[in-house]
Amino acid sequence: MTKANGTALIDTVRSWPGVELRPHRFGGTEFVLNGKEIGHIHGVSLVDSILPKHACDEAIRLGKAVPHHVLPESNWVSVHLRSETDVQHALELLRYKYDLLISSEA
Repeated sequence: MTKANGTALIDTVRSWPGVELRPHRFGGTEFVLNGKEIGHIHGVSLVDSILPKHACDEAIRLGKAVPHHVLPESNWVSVHLRSETDVQHALELLRYKYDLLISSEA
């Protein structure tokens, strides 16, 4: 994993309409849409996102994420950015949450 991949992920999520970047309370950068967290990145190597239970379980089952690194029994999942595939998985999960938030605003 290179720093460029994590930086590119931040740039991609930042480009989505309405997304704001804020400091995360446990370190890193939080992605927020209309005051609701989409997920966050710690440094440039670990992405966390909160998903509905079924999506959380599916992401883990498909190997796109692992249970959250601190709260494994929660609906949070973690993606360690070690490869370009990991970056794509993290973006997919963040986009899923983004789209859920957009649809709930409609």
